[in-house]
Amino acid sequence: MERRILTYGGYFEEFMATLDIKVRRKINYGLDLLKYQDIVSKKFVKYIREGIFEMRTEWEGNIYRVFFIFDGNNIVVLFNGFQKKTQKTPNSEITKALKIKKDYYNGRR
Repeated sequence: MERRILTYGGYFEEFMATLDIKVRRKINYGLDLLKYQDIVSKKFVKYIREGIFEMRTEWEGNIYRVFFIFDGNNIVVLFNGFQKKTQKTPNSEITKALKIKKDYYNGRR
């Protein structure tokens, strides 16, 4: 299986532009897992709520998250990303991802 990976709204690109090249490579490794594997380990992907998932990346003690959705069976749409600094995923980041998801589906109509 090979999924198509898309981005929406430029949020993911803005996030990636702030990161060191080594962190970007590690995030791209996670994206390759999403793209080519039918089932991805919970170590890398976690369901959040309302169709939102997060891809987890750890590099040199720092934790990075990228929110995404599956649009159908094959398309992964990347939304916002952030560096996680607390134990729990910040509700503000989840709210932002839910708003982006709503905008994405409204824009498709």
